[in-house]
Amino acid sequence: MRLATYTLHSDPQTVRIGAQINGSMLDLVAGERAMADGKSLIPASMKGLLALGDAGLARARAVLEHAGKNAAMLDKKTLAPDADVHYLPPVPDADKFLCVGKNYRTHLEELKRNDLIKEMPGEPTGFVKLNSCLTGHGADVPRPATVSRLDYEPELVFVLGKRAHGAKREDALSYIAGITILNDLTCRDTQKAEVASGSRFWTSKNAPSFGPLGPCIITMDEFPDPYDIWVTCSVNGVQRMRVNTSDQIWKLPDIIPHFSRLLDLQPGDMFATGAPGGVAVGKADAESLYLKPGDIVECAFENPAMVLRNRIV
Repeated sequence: MRLATYTLHSDPQTVRIGAQINGSMLDLVAGERAMADGKSLIPASMKGLLALGDAGLARARAVLEHAGKNAAMLDKKTLAPDADVHYLPPVPDADKFLCVGKNYRTHLEELKRNDLIKEMPGEPTGFVKLNSCLTGHGADVPRPATVSRLDYEPELVFVLGKRAHGAKREDALSYIAGITILNDLTCRDTQKAEVASGSRFWTSKNAPSFGPLGPCIITMDEFPDPYDIWVTCSVNGVQRMRVNTSDQIWKLPDIIPHFSRLLDLQPGDMFATGAPGGVAVGKADAESLYLKPGDIVECAFENPAMVLRNRIV
């Protein structure tokens, strides 16, 4: 399934959760009411749906299957064409959005060459992404006038589907409901100044609207191996990078136990798993590659296929 949080251009005030079906978006709450004589047990938020665990995803699948057989009976708000869909971050209100840093071998080499890290990490490192940073697929992303070196960073994100505390390595994948994409846009000018000063807080990561996320959560049944996914990034239709998730240093069996030692992870919490190699800062012509107003940035998975598209303004 491809699960999304969205509004409709024809009804921008109502936030919905839905599932993609044949080029349209199915409102899961309204779809279940249509299937069950006006009753719905599916919550009206993605975090609420994920909190139901496997039972919630099973209900969503049942609604999706019913809609596939009875699409002609649904109105245009319950089953909306994709052109009417305005995507929001799939989980806009996660309790915790944790980002694992320094997690691709190729990217670490880039950072070392540019004096953006001083040493290799000995264990998973991380920072917090604020909900106020997040924006959805198709949204414009403002580049502040004070920023001249805005870099692209496509990242694989895991979305938790059940509570994890003191998790074991062998159980790590069982906590995951699905994956999505983050473009963890980074201000390299600010980042370099912070590293030089010895700051432990990367405020560049917490700039407003610097977290395009989505468009959907792809549930785990759609792909065989999260560590064999090709991640790409294109700017204005020109591919800038293509890296396989197998290049990650710390994988989920490292990440979930490490952070769940002290944190009580909840359904809807998210883990971004780091930027791959191939970002602008790692290239000889970096100054010409940093993002500028008007640039269209596409971060994508090749298989399962999904594209997160945003414009810099």
